[in-house]
Amino acid sequence: MAVNLSGKWDARFAGPVPHDANYYAKCMLGGVLACGLTHAGITPLDVAKCNMQVNPVKYNGLMPTLRTLAAEEGQRGLWKGFGPTLVGYSLQGMFKYGLYEIFKDYYSNLAGEEIATKYKPAIWLAGSASAEVFADIALCPFEMTKVKIQTSPNGTFPTAFGAALRQMSATKAETRYPFGSLVPLWSRQIPYTMAKFFFFEKIVQLFYTHVFTAPKESYSKGTQLGVTFASGYLAGVVCAIVSHPADSLVSLLGKAENKGKSIGTIASETGLVSLATKGLGTRVIMIGTLTGFQWWIYDTFKSAFGLGTTGGK
Repeated sequence: MAVNLSGKWDARFAGPVPHDANYYAKCMLGGVLACGLTHAGITPLDVAKCNMQVNPVKYNGLMPTLRTLAAEEGQRGLWKGFGPTLVGYSLQGMFKYGLYEIFKDYYSNLAGEEIATKYKPAIWLAGSASAEVFADIALCPFEMTKVKIQTSPNGTFPTAFGAALRQMSATKAETRYPFGSLVPLWSRQIPYTMAKFFFFEKIVQLFYTHVFTAPKESYSKGTQLGVTFASGYLAGVVCAIVSHPADSLVSLLGKAENKGKSIGTIASETGLVSLATKGLGTRVIMIGTLTGFQWWIYDTFKSAFGLGTTGGK
């Protein structure tokens, strides 16, 4: 029975270790590593995806886009936006994963043992959505800078991290920096994160219910982390499809021709089909792999500190 010192049921004591401030702090650090390293590591795919979204005539297909960018800007052109990506997504990961653990426990205790157990998926959705609200506030200035770097024609905008931040600030009347993309970012990331955490937790639950039917703790860490990666990858594919139209809008906001246009105008001019499909194949590959490795890094970090892997029956 997960009870606190007063004898009352408490979700913070339901896992292998108590969920105290030290636990949450380690989860935040695990989130930094999970999101920062993975997003920064696939910067070339992100550069290609963003350019395919804003200029689909010139950039059509992943490999042709990578070849075109390399030919025009060299290998360094494929890594444009690495700095803001690393910093922005490290901060996002810290709040995404750390606050998810906090909100999940908070909402479980608010609901009580019976309701929290019966409606566990609702707890996952509420916890992940709440966490992402704060994660995106931390991410937004760096995401705007990253998109501007990656989609600006060669030589028209600084590519160095510090210089790009200064330019974004100097032109904030035009770029709406630092929070001009927050609403479309929320519209992209909140559904994405809800899907990411819900489907991950659900798929892990299915694995341990129908495939690995013995108690989770009886399996090796290698097996548990294999389940983590597979569940994360499958969840990532769903996430990519759910959030792609909003992701396209975030990229299009950084396009020079769209300066001063509202989100509704850009969406209307582009069309729903284009928003939902341009660059989707690349994003499915990117987000599936990304999400699988994020969960694997996160759970590997938790396991190394004796916190156990995420999810189960």
